[in-house]
Amino acid sequence: MLLGPSGAGKSDLLLRLIDQGFTLVGDDQVLVEDGMASPAPGLAGLLEVRGLGLFHLPFVAPAKLRLAVILRAAPAERLPAPRRHAQLDLPEITLDASFPSAAARAALALEAACGRVSQHKGAFAA
Repeated sequence: MLLGPSGAGKSDLLLRLIDQGFTLVGDDQVLVEDGMASPAPGLAGLLEVRGLGLFHLPFVAPAKLRLAVILRAAPAERLPAPRRHAQLDLPEITLDASFPSAAARAALALEAACGRVSQHKGAFAA
């Protein structure tokens, strides 16, 4: 789940993740119930790309939520302590979406949140 204010880079980061093989669930609004995310009615498959317009893309729903990615322009912590998103009860990380490696960092964080890679120290260390 990509979270952040308008203009934080959510759609741009999503485009980079789609380029890596991820699939859209929803843009602008998603409904969350029992740890699952679905697009809001009428928005399924729609993605707004600033400067280009509104696109209809393949989407998946419902999708199990595994990670909350908070987007904000801020220096990255070197070794952040594990955090959980208060409302979603998910592991939470903070990324600057403008970094060229933001999509790779989000993908790696998801792998760690799902237990597919281990970490010695940092946001997903036991």
